[in-house]
Amino acid sequence: MAEIIIMPKLGFNMNEGKLVQWYKAEGDSVAKGEPLFSVETDKTNMDIEATSDGVVRKLFIEEGETLPVTLPIAIVGGADEDIAADLADAQAQLAGAGVETEEAAPAAAAPAADAKAGAAEDTAAAGSAYDYDIAVIGGGPGGYVAAIKGAQLGKKVVIAEKENFGGTCLNVGCIPTKALLRSAESLKEVKESAAFGVIDVDVADAKLDLVKVQARKKKVVGQLVGGVQGLLGKNGVAVKNGEAVLKDAHTLEVGGETVTAENVIIATGSVSKGLPIEISDQMNVMTSTEALDLEKAPESIAIIGGGVIGIEFAYLLSSIGTQVTVVEFLDRILPMVDEEITQQVTAHLQEQGVTIYTSAKVTEITADGVKFEKDGAVNEVKVETVLMSVGRAPRLDGIDTEALGIKTERGAIVTDSRLQTSVPGVYAIGDVNGRVMLAHTASAEGLVAVKNICGEKAEMDYDKIPSAIYIQPEIASIGLTEAQAKEKYGKVNVGRFPMMANGKAKIQGEERGLVKVIAEPKYGEIVGVHLYCVHATDMIAEAAAAMKLEATPEEIAATVHPHPTVSEVVMEAMEAVTGKAIHC
Repeated sequence: MAEIIIMPKLGFNMNEGKLVQWYKAEGDSVAKGEPLFSVETDKTNMDIEATSDGVVRKLFIEEGETLPVTLPIAIVGGADEDIAADLADAQAQLAGAGVETEEAAPAAAAPAADAKAGAAEDTAAAGSAYDYDIAVIGGGPGGYVAAIKGAQLGKKVVIAEKENFGGTCLNVGCIPTKALLRSAESLKEVKESAAFGVIDVDVADAKLDLVKVQARKKKVVGQLVGGVQGLLGKNGVAVKNGEAVLKDAHTLEVGGETVTAENVIIATGSVSKGLPIEISDQMNVMTSTEALDLEKAPESIAIIGGGVIGIEFAYLLSSIGTQVTVVEFLDRILPMVDEEITQQVTAHLQEQGVTIYTSAKVTEITADGVKFEKDGAVNEVKVETVLMSVGRAPRLDGIDTEALGIKTERGAIVTDSRLQTSVPGVYAIGDVNGRVMLAHTASAEGLVAVKNICGEKAEMDYDKIPSAIYIQPEIASIGLTEAQAKEKYGKVNVGRFPMMANGKAKIQGEERGLVKVIAEPKYGEIVGVHLYCVHATDMIAEAAAAMKLEATPEEIAATVHPHPTVSEVVMEAMEAVTGKAIHC
C-alpha cells in the first residue's frame, strides 16, 4: 500500500517548509523510524522519519526547494498499479498550488545511486587545472565552516568527512556534553524547587533516567548534524564520505576516488590522549567519548585529569549521585582559569562531595582502583570506573606529514597566523594545529584560512579567544589571568564584583561567584575578564567585543546595562577597576 508523504507542519506559525536533504533517493528502501528527509525550521534542521517500511517511489521536490505545509513531497511503497491513483492525486494537489512536477514514472523497487552532491561535482572547473579550488579534510566546526565560507566567496569547494559531520564538538564533545549537563541542571532545579515556592511535590528522591537523557541527547545531536549537512548542500559544497588521504599538496584520495584542489585545508581534529602507565584490563576505563553514552551512573569513579573535560564530568556525575574523585597532576584543577576562581570552584565541588587530589601523579590503574603518588607517598583510591581525561592530541589520520614535508611540533601541524603550513597552498585549522583546542577557535581559523585563499590578508588573534566551562555556576574567561597580567605588565588594575550583590543572581537562587576584570596600567586597556556566575558563558561575548575594540573599563562601565540582569555585574566590575563600583 502506498503512502503519500507531506511537507510537515512543525510549528504553529509554520506555513511552508524548506526541504534541506533527502536521505533516500527514488528506488531506495526505507525502514520505519529511519530518517527520510530533513526540513529547515526557524531554529534548526529537523529530521523526519519514515512511518512505515517501503520503497521510495516518487520524490516531488528537490533539495533546497520550499513548499507549503501539508502538500505532497513523496510517495513511499506500493506496486506500480497501486500508486497510479495516489500519484495522480498528489500531482493534482501540487498543480492546484501552482507547483510544477515532472511527469516521470515512479521509481522501481531497486537500489538507487547516492543522492547528488552538486551538479558540477565530478567535472573540473572551467579554465582550472584542478577539480576544485578548495578541498577541506574533516567536517568538524573548523572544516564545515571553512567549506561553506569558501563556497559563499565563489570558490568551488569539496569536503571529505570519514565519520559524522560536526566533528568531535557536535558528536562526542561540546554539544552532547552540554545536553547531559542541562539534564543535571534540571534535576538540581527540581530538588531546589521548594525554595521557589513549589509545594506538595515529593522531590527528595528525584533522579535522572539516563536512558531518556541519552535519547534526548541523541535527538539534539542528530538534528544539528542534519543541519550541518543541509547547510553544506544549500551552499553548493560537494561532499565526499570517507577518509581522505593527502597524497601531495593538491591531491586527495577518498574512497578510491582521486580529487585535486588548488588549496587544501586540513581540519582533521583531535583524539583523546592516554597515560603511559600500567592499566588492568579488569578495570572499566573510559574516555569522554564512552562517558557520553552512559545509561547507568557508576557508583564511584576516579577522573584522571582536572581540566575542563574532567571537571565538567566531575560536576555532572556527582550531581546524579556518583562518588567522584579527581586526581590532577598540577597543583590545582582548571589551571587555565584565574586562580581566584579556581579556589571557589574547588570549594564548591568539595561541598558537592567531590574528592580532589592535586599535585598527584597517577602511576597505575589496577583492577579495583587508581594508584598515585602525592607528597612522596603512594595512595590508592578504590573505584568502580575510571575516566581518562588528560587532554587531546592532534589527529593526523591520512596526513603523512613527513612525506608531505609539512612541519610539525609535538605532534601538531605548525601554522602561521594565516593558518598556512610549511607547504604552500596547504592550511591547517582546529585541533590539528594544536594552537587553541576549542570549537569556536577552529571555526574562526577556518574563516581566516579561506579569506587568505581568496586573496584577503587575514590573521588570527589568539589573545582574544573566550573559553567556557559548563558547570553551575558557569565559568567563562578571555585574555590574561591576574598572575599572567602581573608577569607581563608588573602592577595591574583589577576590579571585582561578587554575585551576592546582584539582584538577578538572588532571583535565580545562585549567588556563588564573581566577575573579575584586569586592565593594564599604561592605557587602561582591558587585558582579561573572568566570570564565575550564572549565564557566564553567554556574557563573555561582551568582554570579547570590548577587548577586540581595545576598550577601557570606563567605556564599558558607561554602557547602560539592563536591570535586573546578571550582566550588570560586568558593568560593576568595570567600575571596580577604578574603585568606583556603586553597589558594593
